[in-house]
Amino acid sequence: MASSISSPADLVIEKRDVRFGRNRSLERWWHGGDAGRTAFFNALSSTFPVGEKFFMTAVRHYRDEAPKELRDQIQDFIYQESMHTREHVVFNRQASDAGFDIAPLEERAARTINWAKRRSPLQQLAATCALEHFTATLAHDLLSDPAHLEGASEEPARLWKWHAIEEVEHKAVAFDTYLVATRKMTRFRRWLKRSSVMAVTSMRFHYVIYRNTADLLRQDGKNDLKTWLKLLSYLYGRPGPMRKLLGEVFAYMRPGFHPWQVDDRHLLEAALKDLALSDAKGAVAA
Repeated sequence: MASSISSPADLVIEKRDVRFGRNRSLERWWHGGDAGRTAFFNALSSTFPVGEKFFMTAVRHYRDEAPKELRDQIQDFIYQESMHTREHVVFNRQASDAGFDIAPLEERAARTINWAKRRSPLQQLAATCALEHFTATLAHDLLSDPAHLEGASEEPARLWKWHAIEEVEHKAVAFDTYLVATRKMTRFRRWLKRSSVMAVTSMRFHYVIYRNTADLLRQDGKNDLKTWLKLLSYLYGRPGPMRKLLGEVFAYMRPGFHPWQVDDRHLLEAALKDLALSDAKGAVAA
């Protein structure tokens, strides 16, 4: 049940200090004038600051047990996640400035994270692995299919593409850390724990995201069947990010799974060029 696949030896997890939207306001329905798609992405963003701090803590707990190469990757992971936290704090503030009450969404995410923090460090790491698989799956799809951000305003689209690039780069850091942390377990116990935690994490993730989406739609007076049918067509039809995410839940539970069984680094070069970040260390977007 152990994978013969490992992270690529030439993997680079780049440290980029990039800022978005500092001099621009966010349109209320920035995603193509569509209330549903805007609500879904805003709902995701509302969970990131507290969620990514949780990820950093969970992985950092096992850093000293890791071999040097993985320790270095953990440091790069923590840097990237800290930048994501900073930028989504700004994005969430802009959504608030556009008229949305984001506080209840952030509080719902915080309650879920506080529940997770009462679990053992290993369970917290396993939950981080599951959620990192979610973000890597969404990132892969966003970078591979322009339909995900079709019609979106330029600056938030740039933010989400940058975030996606880095989620692909560091998609296996938590998982490789989990393999180190469970090295004394039998392969069956290691598989059973990560699979059972994935099942619970998936349910809680869907609950939080859809409750947050509904809250935002309610604020717009759009929490109705027509809006939801259109949004669900986007999420489960084409381009179908949540449909693909469900499939990846089961892929993750396969014995021998490893995130780099799909090497999607080819998506990064084009995205970096599109964002003019190919050589961006400390680059700043207005």
